[in-house]
Amino acid sequence: MDIKQRLSENLRRLRREKGWSQEDYADRAGLHRTYVSDLERGARNPTITVVEKLAVPYDVSPGSLLD
Repeated sequence: MDIKQRLSENLRRLRREKGWSQEDYADRAGLHRTYVSDLERGARNPTITVVEKLAVPYDVSPGSLLD
């Protein structure tokens, strides 16, 4: 599995565990809902700064999203 797939799967799994919609999660991360959707589908490559924003609502390290 490549790193983009791992990120996509981790984002989707964590969001579902929290019971959040993509819009809820996007608001918490300070991103647009369609961007979160693209990331969960593996259609976009986020910058390291965005990976950090993605990690904050889950209270995890940015690196754990890539494992």
